[in-house]
Amino acid sequence: MHHLLVLASFCLSSLSGSSAIYQRPTYPATPPPLQHLLEPINKIVHTQRGATATLPCVLQAPLPHNYKVRWSKVEPAEYMEVVILITNGVHHKTYGPLGSRVRLRHSHRYDASLTISNVALDDDGRYRCQLINGLEDESLSLVLQLDGVVFPYQTSHGRYRFNYFEAKQACQGQDSRLATYGQLYKAWTEGLDWCNAGWVMEGTVHYPIINSREPCGGRLLLPGVRSYGAKDKSKDRFDAFCFSSAVKGRVYFIRGHLNFKEAALACQKDGATIAKVGQLYAAWKFSQLDRCDGGWLDDGSVRYPIITPRTGCGGLPDPGIRSFGFPSKLRKKYGVYCFSVK
Repeated sequence: MHHLLVLASFCLSSLSGSSAIYQRPTYPATPPPLQHLLEPINKIVHTQRGATATLPCVLQAPLPHNYKVRWSKVEPAEYMEVVILITNGVHHKTYGPLGSRVRLRHSHRYDASLTISNVALDDDGRYRCQLINGLEDESLSLVLQLDGVVFPYQTSHGRYRFNYFEAKQACQGQDSRLATYGQLYKAWTEGLDWCNAGWVMEGTVHYPIINSREPCGGRLLLPGVRSYGAKDKSKDRFDAFCFSSAVKGRVYFIRGHLNFKEAALACQKDGATIAKVGQLYAAWKFSQLDRCDGGWLDDGSVRYPIITPRTGCGGLPDPGIRSFGFPSKLRKKYGVYCFSVK
């Protein structure tokens, strides 16, 4: 598939009547040295969901004549680069869904930095600040990196039931998104060890192994993120690796002997909803939620979060989310984890 670059035409006089056109992007093997853009000290900006983040892009004096600065986001899974904002230093115009949440920081006349408010999970990724100045175009590549947690996910019907598109929907349904390969790799360095293969955002399939063992490729293979490579997104079926970040709200436990329907009513009576799997992982990661009580979640699974491993709480030596799987919603009774935005 050809790489696509989504460009928006831009009228400096009126900044209106723009239309989107598509063109294959070109990337020089060795970019020329920057003349009008300052090299940022940090090209990775860390943030969390719901926060406000600024990607730095500062021009050097003297400013070139009749220049424009174009901000775009690289979408590797869709093989394209999407324009977000274009400015001529005086006026600016925004584009697309992300455009409603972006603005120029403009703390001084040389500042073309991009500020993103209410950061969403899909905002994670690579951005480009491009100075358009006739034949002397320059660009900077920056990364917005959300702090978060990666977790493996499968259906109540067992493993390897998702094609790529179903995996994306499954993660979205649990207040998360498909993890990128970079996020999965980072989670592996932090201890994620999982023997089932799952989709990631790029459309490839992997599984992270810390402790080499027979059911997971054998004891002779070194630890690492094992790869099945690119698979058929419609036909091939695996699990999913989902990514969640901080949430605006609170996850808490209601004790009781409740079937699934009773659990839903208990949260509803409390002005809340049953927590989604991504929300429980976020509470464990960012709020240090630690309970030894199994509780219902939105997808019909029963899980509990452990920060401090101890006797009687799953028997595993590491922190994590323990799972009872998907018990009968009618016959089995547990407490419930609720999510409240209050």
